[in-house]
Amino acid sequence: MQPVIQNQIFNYGRLRAKRERAARMNLPDADFLVRHAAEEICARLAVTNRTFTRAVDLFSLSGAMAQEVAKTIPGIAITRLGEETSRDDLRLEPESFDLAFSAFGLHWCNDLPGTLVQIRRALKPDGLFMAALPGEGSLAELRAVMLAIETSLTGGAAMRIDPFAEVRQAGALLQRAGFALPVADAEKLTLRYSAIASLLNDLRGIGATSVLSGPVRSLPKAVPGELERAYASAHATADGRLPMTMNIIYLTGWSPHENQQKPLRRGSAKTSLTDVFKQGPKP
Repeated sequence: MQPVIQNQIFNYGRLRAKRERAARMNLPDADFLVRHAAEEICARLAVTNRTFTRAVDLFSLSGAMAQEVAKTIPGIAITRLGEETSRDDLRLEPESFDLAFSAFGLHWCNDLPGTLVQIRRALKPDGLFMAALPGEGSLAELRAVMLAIETSLTGGAAMRIDPFAEVRQAGALLQRAGFALPVADAEKLTLRYSAIASLLNDLRGIGATSVLSGPVRSLPKAVPGELERAYASAHATADGRLPMTMNIIYLTGWSPHENQQKPLRRGSAKTSLTDVFKQGPKP
């Protein structure tokens, strides 16, 4: 039986439908952000000095993530989880993988803390988890312009863009899930488009448009045309390009193992900060 999540932020049925639509669209360049995140994750993976033999790809938005891992670790066996698997009930055997990774797929989890616990349990001791998530501030310009337009046209506005995680919050979730040596850091990118329609097409092409739960409120017909004009008026650069902020959070955590480095016990330091400052700077 799948767990019952009380506050369902995302509608998994809508997500599945949008991912299926993205597959039918088959836009080869729409996943450029997935490829960027995959390259960054694999650059970090390459310097871990560990041997990995069996990995699981957790809902990455395209095959680019698994392809990059396969290039980085030749011969690794990769199991890919897609929309046929519930994000809230992964049903992975305990200690069955030594590597778990995801490029943006874990964003749509109604119970991300619970999902992270399941991932950690599916890793062998000293197994590694690495993921990328869209972070707070992503699509901020688009959110603000859409809100202003819809409010001016109808007197109110529906939530059209997902909420995004904050980097410190994401790091705390890794700790809460029991990962050792958790690290969360963020990268800020500025995308540049010739038209907002191109951005929306890229989002549709990877199945990454909003799938928030609740009633669907149709977008007023005047919004798309007004969106281009208002966005250009507010944000266009001197060359006419339209900038868009994308913040990527990278998560890293290890399944606990007795031989891992551990933080010093509080109060165990041999030298006080006061003594250090008294010594003054080194020449």
